[in-house]
Amino acid sequence: MSHSFLSNKTSLALLTDFYQLTMSYGYWKAGFDRKEAVFHLFFRTLPFDGGYAIAAGLQSVIEYLENFRFDESDLAYLASLKSYSGKQLFSDEFFDYLAKMKFSCTVDAVLEGTPVFPYEPLLRIRGPLIQCQILESPLLNLINFPSLIATKASRICLAAKGDPVLEFGLRRAQGIDGALTASRASYIGGCDSTSNILAGKLYGIPVKGTHSHSWVMVFDDELEAFKTFGKYLPENTVFLVDTYNTLNGVEKAIEAAKELRKQGYRFLGIRLDSGDLAELSIKSRALMDEAGFQDAAIVASNELDETIISELKRQGAKIAVWGVGTNLVTAKDQPAFDGVYKISAVRDPKGPWKYKLKLSEQMKKVSNPGILQVKRFSANGIYVGDAIYDIQSKMDQDVSIVDPFDATLEHHFSKELESEDLLQPIFKKGQLVYQLPSLLEIKERTAFLLKKLPNGVKRFLNPHKYVVGLEKSLYNIKIKLIKDIRANMAQDYTVPENET
Repeated sequence: MSHSFLSNKTSLALLTDFYQLTMSYGYWKAGFDRKEAVFHLFFRTLPFDGGYAIAAGLQSVIEYLENFRFDESDLAYLASLKSYSGKQLFSDEFFDYLAKMKFSCTVDAVLEGTPVFPYEPLLRIRGPLIQCQILESPLLNLINFPSLIATKASRICLAAKGDPVLEFGLRRAQGIDGALTASRASYIGGCDSTSNILAGKLYGIPVKGTHSHSWVMVFDDELEAFKTFGKYLPENTVFLVDTYNTLNGVEKAIEAAKELRKQGYRFLGIRLDSGDLAELSIKSRALMDEAGFQDAAIVASNELDETIISELKRQGAKIAVWGVGTNLVTAKDQPAFDGVYKISAVRDPKGPWKYKLKLSEQMKKVSNPGILQVKRFSANGIYVGDAIYDIQSKMDQDVSIVDPFDATLEHHFSKELESEDLLQPIFKKGQLVYQLPSLLEIKERTAFLLKKLPNGVKRFLNPHKYVVGLEKSLYNIKIKLIKDIRANMAQDYTVPENET
């Protein structure tokens, strides 16, 4: 396993919101510490007006949970918190409880690099109610951002149509942890390398880069700048040519490249960072080809994203490598992932499960009850739809799903179709049972699974809606709960004994 900034000896138990601790204290005072709960982490809306998202962040979740504990400094800080009257907010006995707490939840997760869709659980957490509650905020923090960036990266790489994409976003990223997380997630999403050397060290991501305008400006002459760079780094010669006049810069890069060739070195190419990238790349390509440097690549940067790359491709740009920074690592057009974390079942020790549901005037905010799993169906190697189902309900061999927002829309999946469950065991009662693959394996898995998505789902403009719904018996449970709550009859659904 590669290690991240979470792999250290510093306690991160307080990486949670204040109300997680106040609720947990209330649970403990009320004697609910022995209750078992099930929570699900999912999202409601696809980012970037797209047709899919990419799950990421599981490695950080694993590292966080493996090191989850309250140390003395955490408890000392909590003891310093006061109520409005100046009294200690939490009791010393509660601190004793937290000090002895050991992570003991069972965690199932969608593996990194998997295409996912709204309302499908990315994580299922089952265990002591207080632990599940405290983990809400950190788990959302660890899943939301990397999933957003992995999704953005995959869209950019799809637009590049097989051309290498370099992640250049360190200087514009949201802090050190944001930069590292973005570099890793970008690699999962399909980027070939990063400019962030620390990310290269921590995660094994290939690192690449050229030089900046300052290198050229330090010298009295642009040609001298290129020759000097080639002299000392002859096997890393991608010259930035737009410091003064782009096409003049290309001609001087070619002159420097001829000297490199005489010395037996290969000229790798040029980088364009401003101006009309389509026109400049076409003219630059012609100049380099005429000089005999047909193998030298043109690298482009300058506020690129999937839309701009697609348009440059349409215009016939001769760009072979794409350096993408700000718009990728900040997800500039939608800088937040719509992840939420909701309780769906509670029970007393060895008692029956009581399914829970959050009601709302907005149907999209009504949560799903149960202990959930996602079954993905495919035909001839292409995904055809997903069923969100309750693992404690008997499911027919031929599966029927209902659109949660339109009961008249049903889909049926034959038992003859191939299927797989997306949530995989990660922790069992606090013990790690999953071995993380390498980051390269995750990246390759992402690319493989994206090929199984229908092309229409991957379209940038008005993508086709992938079929996802609630398995019919789960949908019926949900509707019954909604009706009961609204009739003030009941607040939960108790699972019959023959279903537990």
